[in-house]
Amino acid sequence: MIGHAAMRHVDRLVGVPLCAFLTGLRRLGRAFAGHGAGDGGEVRRILFVQLAESGSMVLADPAMRSVAARSDARLHCLTFARNRASLEIAGCIPDERVFGVRTDGVLVLLVDVWRFLRWARTVRIDAIVDLELFSRLSAALCFLTGVQRRAGFQRFAGIGLYRGDLFSRPVAFDPRLHMAQNYMMLVDALLRDGPSPLAVPEMPVERLLPRVRRRVVEEGERRAAQRKLRRLAPRTVEGGARLVLVNANASAMLPQRRWPEARFVALIRAVLARFGDVQVLLIGAGEDRATTTAIAAQVSDARCVDVAGQFTLGELPALFGLAAAMVSNDSGPAHFAAVTDLPVVVLFGPETPTLFRPLGDATVLSAGLPCSPCVNVNNQRRTRCTNNLCMRRIAVDEVFAALCRVLGDSALHGDGARECAETVAA
Repeated sequence: MIGHAAMRHVDRLVGVPLCAFLTGLRRLGRAFAGHGAGDGGEVRRILFVQLAESGSMVLADPAMRSVAARSDARLHCLTFARNRASLEIAGCIPDERVFGVRTDGVLVLLVDVWRFLRWARTVRIDAIVDLELFSRLSAALCFLTGVQRRAGFQRFAGIGLYRGDLFSRPVAFDPRLHMAQNYMMLVDALLRDGPSPLAVPEMPVERLLPRVRRRVVEEGERRAAQRKLRRLAPRTVEGGARLVLVNANASAMLPQRRWPEARFVALIRAVLARFGDVQVLLIGAGEDRATTTAIAAQVSDARCVDVAGQFTLGELPALFGLAAAMVSNDSGPAHFAAVTDLPVVVLFGPETPTLFRPLGDATVLSAGLPCSPCVNVNNQRRTRCTNNLCMRRIAVDEVFAALCRVLGDSALHGDGARECAETVAA
């Protein structure tokens, strides 16, 4: 498996010269064809490119739905194979229209890139929206498809990384707006009449406000989730306990987003001590079991159950529909919950909620340190920080108080929350 660090290294070493070379070819072609040449006619099949971030699939949902509202185009998606299932959460693009690029090795990756270029021509894609934040290789890949109408973020006024001049509908990324709003700008640039040197949205910011489509959970899905819970955590179903989900994990791409395990342990103990009708489920993927198992062992309470790896991404909406609340690091599950009514308490540190706040019922907590956020579009969302004070400065009592408010115990706040959390932690 090619890791995130290796991907970024290749993107820098190979992507920069490749984008420069392809930019030269594009400008040479335009010189011969004439600058007045258009970038295609009617848009019938649009490809969205979102490779690495599974949570961004939900953030892109408003942009995808705006396409459906403004055109009859059929939507397709290019993503890494490991993130393919995350498209099921929003359900905007059916699986048969998704191309998953495998990252099991360099040779496999190259073969799938070649297969994708052939697939794009076979499907007859006629427009592309590159949702990637300044990935050079995604920009080059979009250009190599031969599709004439391409919208993507382009470096402007010092914001963003160099990725050449490869988009017919380039958009200036705006770090003051939410990521979902920036995605909406890409769609606006793609669908408007006539290309421009640098697309500026013609609609006011108010029109860019994102709305996530709620996922309809079928009764069969709900019953299946209940059966699984009955097997994994019988008290939840048979005892009528309120379910609180805890996601203590974050992707390997940015481990600095993790709140310390000891804080999660103290939080769960405080919740179980305060609410006798609550059961906590530790959720995550199979590879997160090291974290969830350790937390469950330290809590050492029958009402705290580790179910990491037991629910697929497609089953999460049904699970969320049965829960009363969730506490999560800034990672995929916090965004996936936006397709349901589940209230979420989300912990932010190295990234900013200004850009990446979940679009659902989210209470965002951040220490607000001057060094945060330390990852942005100008450093390819990389950081050398090995001491994530921005996460460790978020106190247990602060998270506990926020969760208590969600659970309907607004009386417990301030010193009361601190005393309760500290008593249980001790």
